[in-house]
Parts: sequence; structure tokens; C-alpha cells
Amino acid sequence: MCGITGFSGQGTDSDLEKMAGALKHRGPDAGGYFVDEKKKIFLGHRRLSIIDINDGVQPMAAPDKKIVIVFNGEIYNHIELRKILEKKGHVFKSDHSDTEVLLHGYREWGFSLPEKLDGMWAFAIYDKEKQILYLSRDRFGKKPLFYSLQNNTFAFASELSSLILHPDIENSISGKSLKKYFAYGYIPAPRSIFKKIFKLNSGHNLIYSISSNTIDIKRYWEFLIEPFENIPDNPEKIWGEELRDLISKAVKKRLISDVPLGIFLSGGIDSSCVAAYAASNMHQGELKTFSISFKEKSFDESEYALKAAKFIKSNHHNELLSLENSQSLLPDIIAKLDEPMGDSSLLPTYLLSRTTRKYVTVALGGDGADELFAGYDPFRALKLAELYLKIIPQPVHKGIRMLCNLLPVSHKNMSFDFKLKRTLRGLSFSKKLWNPVWLGTLSPDDIADLFNEPLDIENIYSEAIEHWDNCKTDNMIDQTLQFYTRFYLQDDILVKVDRASMMNSLEVRAPFLDKDLVDFVRKIPANYKYRHGQTKYILKKALEPVLPKEILYRSKKGFGIPVGKWLKTPFFDLAPKTLPELLDSDFIDKANHDHLSNKADNRAFLWNYWLFKTWHGKKSYR
Repeated sequence: MCGITGFSGQGTDSDLEKMAGALKHRGPDAGGYFVDEKKKIFLGHRRLSIIDINDGVQPMAAPDKKIVIVFNGEIYNHIELRKILEKKGHVFKSDHSDTEVLLHGYREWGFSLPEKLDGMWAFAIYDKEKQILYLSRDRFGKKPLFYSLQNNTFAFASELSSLILHPDIENSISGKSLKKYFAYGYIPAPRSIFKKIFKLNSGHNLIYSISSNTIDIKRYWEFLIEPFENIPDNPEKIWGEELRDLISKAVKKRLISDVPLGIFLSGGIDSSCVAAYAASNMHQGELKTFSISFKEKSFDESEYALKAAKFIKSNHHNELLSLENSQSLLPDIIAKLDEPMGDSSLLPTYLLSRTTRKYVTVALGGDGADELFAGYDPFRALKLAELYLKIIPQPVHKGIRMLCNLLPVSHKNMSFDFKLKRTLRGLSFSKKLWNPVWLGTLSPDDIADLFNEPLDIENIYSEAIEHWDNCKTDNMIDQTLQFYTRFYLQDDILVKVDRASMMNSLEVRAPFLDKDLVDFVRKIPANYKYRHGQTKYILKKALEPVLPKEILYRSKKGFGIPVGKWLKTPFFDLAPKTLPELLDSDFIDKANHDHLSNKADNRAFLWNYWLFKTWHGKKSYR
């Protein structure tokens, strides 16, 4: 696990060193550089040593020096691929470096290399003969990769904080990206917060031609829901056995490490499942697990984490997240954050990662299961939402929302008034907008008011609409699953985990996003994922032999924080004095006043606003 950066065109060794230096938190163990002065190719690498600590040094070159790679990630099937390549005549120098497997794999399979890989990656390969830089990002975008082509210079990096250090890369804020940030709470790929800098989408390759100074981007994989046509007589049994086998294999692959390893354990189904299978591959008491607790009971899951830890007999560690220690953590987080990221669970994920890193270098988590198996509350709302639209005429919606807004405000986790108001907010729009408006920071009307200009709804929510429309079935559960898996997972959840963990030099692996497991789960019909009001139905049935029912069938809390309550404290300066002129200060003042006086629950907007304002104040732009 590492940080990569580089460029072709204008620039110096000094520029490369600065760009790589900005990624030191991603790779504190070592740094390396490759420079081809004649062709103006500069590659930099920061290393967090996980696999083949002695021989996996980067940048890594082929013996003939015609191919050079910088790589961030882990390839879980590298041992199998090495055997295939050795049979084809490839000779390896290292003992078990997955980076060297990529190098030989590219020489053997070319641009089809990613189709062979099971893992997480962002890599850049310099092919001297073809005169190209070849970049690739893993199927779900677990590892980040930014790029820009400006002023006859092509540059790339794991983070924006590295990329913008190149003197030819302009970094002015994009107004459109900022609107999307306040719509979603994050900035979706391929956009970044800056106008001329982009993220390579997950499941895509990028080829930069050095001679023509052009970019060609192609998709090599996409997540599509294609349900089985034939259902077995006892799907709970047949599919349950298959799921247990695939999950077990996925976890076992991700236990391969030359450094200490542990598990993020919330006490929910997903992390408990991963921990149980990990524990079965270790000696009793050898496995270390980690969780976060809160003083506020509605947010606290620590009792379940402790129960799960006792069940699997792990060596468990818990850390309390309070307003007081949050105030000391947030400045460090925002200083390292390369673009605004409004998911408030970034904070507990950061503390969890920091605590975990004191004991281990690698952690496994449960990310991906909620998206793949329909684990979120909106899945419960879909049928009721359809019924509401049939019964209640559209002109009456606004009046009902106004009445609903009179309900007392509660800042408890997923309180009734919060869920009801969010649900009604989305129902004024078409079905394809329900999920982004339910999850988003502001309603479309409020976004228009914040920017004090008319809003092109289809343009602002274009990514969410595309993922909904591209679903091959017209089943709302499938369409919602595709929205969560292809969009929310990639641009929110995985970004949050990558940034929070790598700020602490910790590698996090996601067994539920295993290539073979995902390929099976995407074929399970929707009515076995959300069934009879039960989220994650087939996963829960499959895991009944693995986990206690009090863990499997308890209510979901999510990884939220009491931000609504905390935003009322003096620490959070919400005055709009230093913001760019494109945000309306009256809107911000009113939102803050209504929140402080309990007239409205504006926690999502105010948190996103405060984070952007603070992030913006710590950066400099050209």
C-alpha cells in the first residue's frame, strides 16, 4: 500500500520530490524515483511495506529497463499469476512481490492485465517502446488515482495534494463540482474539486501517448445486476452454502501479509462475519479487533462489538470518540484532506484507523456488504414511497412537508423525525432522484438558494441518474442496489476509508468486494436481498451457522456521529465571512440559526459547509 505520482512533460526532479513528499503519510517506509530525462518521464513512489518487504522496492523496472511501474495496492491472486507467468517463460527476481507480477503481467497480457487481477490497485506503467504511460484503477476504485493534462504536461497522483504541487497544474475550484458536493456530500468521479483535474473512474484504464500528448480512457469492467433466471428449490440453503464458501475464501486471501494484521469490528453483521472467518484461520486470541464507542447511546455500538469479540475470542481494543477529542483530531484530518469530503463518519474512521495502526499495519473491514445485499434503510422506504405517490396528489406534497417540519427536532442517530423528513424531501422528485436526494446534503431547491441561481437538476444529479438508468432490470431494489454499489460505494464509502486509513499509514482490505464474491452476489435476485421487510436477507440466512442471532438480527445503527448536537458548540465556527462569493451568506446564516434554535435539523448541510469552509481556509489556489 503506497502513494504514487508522476508526470510527463515540463518539470524537474525537484518537482517530483515535492509531489512524492506530499504522499509520505501513504508510504512512510521508503521513497523512490525514476527519471528518463530524454523522454521527460518522471515517476515517484512512497511505500508502506506490506508484501515482500525486502524485494518490492519501487519504482520497479523490467530487466531490459523498457517497462517501469509505480503501484499502489495489493493483488491477492499474485501467487497464482506468478505461476502462470513462470510457465510462460517469465523469470522473477523477487521472492513474492505482487508489483513484479504486474510488471511481467503487462508484458504478457498488455492492456488486458486488469481483467486477470483480483485485488485493489492504482498503477502507472511507463512503456518506453510504445511511448506511453498506462494507468489503471481497480474495479471498485478502492485505490485513488487523479490525473490532469495541462500546459503540455500530463501528471497523475494518488491524491490532489500531490498533484497540485506540479507548477503547471492549475488548481482553481470548480463551481459545478462544488454544487455536486453540496448535492451529494462528496464529489463524484470523474470530477474533482478543481476544474482541470479528474479522477480516473473505477474499472477504467487510461493511456497517455507521450508523442501526441493525448489521453484515451476505456472501461474494462463494470458492475451490472444480472439476476439468475433459474432459482434452486431451496435458495437459502444452496446460495447460503455458496456465500459462506466465497466469503471464507475472500477473507483468507486478505489475511496474506508480511506485517501484523487486525479487523475493524463494529459488532454489525458485516464486520463480525469478516472477523469470525479471520479468527477461524488464526490461533485463539491471536486476532486483534478494533472498535469506536460514543457517550451518546443512540450512536454507540461498542457493546455489540464486545459481544462479537468475545464470541470469536479476539484480542479487542476500543477507543472513545467524544466532542473533546474530536476537536483535537479535526484540524489534522482537514490538513491532510485533499478535497472536501462531507461524510461525517470520516472522523470516527480516522480515530479507528489511528488506534488500529498502533497495533497492526493492515486491517480488514466489512465495506461493500450493505451495497451488495441491500442493507440500508432506503430499501425499506421504496414500497411505501410508491404507495405515497399513488395516494397523495403532487400539489399536496409541499403542504405535508411543511407540516412534517413542525415535528420536534431530535439529534439522536436515525431518529424518526430525521428519517420521515428525509423521505418526504425526496418524494417530490422522480424515482431516479429519490436516493441522491434522500442521502444528500441539501434538497435541489436549497442548493439553488445556496448558490443564488437556478439549478439544472439533471446536470447536478447526472451521475446518479446514469447509474439508475443503466440498470438492466426495472426492479426498484435492483436500481437502488446499482446506485449504491456503482456510485455511493465508490465515491463516498471507499474514499472515506482510504483517506482516513492512509492518513494513518494503515492499509484496509474489503473482503466483500472480492472479484468472485461480487460476481455471484450480483446475480442473486432482488427479492432475496430485501425480503419480507428484511434487509440483507440472504446474507443473514447464510451466516446463521457462523454468527449468533443477536448479532445477525439486531437493528442497524450505521457509523454516524452526534454531529447535530456538536455543531451547536463554539468550536464549529459557521460564520460565512471567509467563503467564496458564490455561496449565499444569508442562506448559511438562516440554516445555522434554525439549527441552533431547534427549528430544523440542518446537521448534514452545516457539517458539509463547515468542513468545506475550514478546508478552503487552509489551502492556497492559483
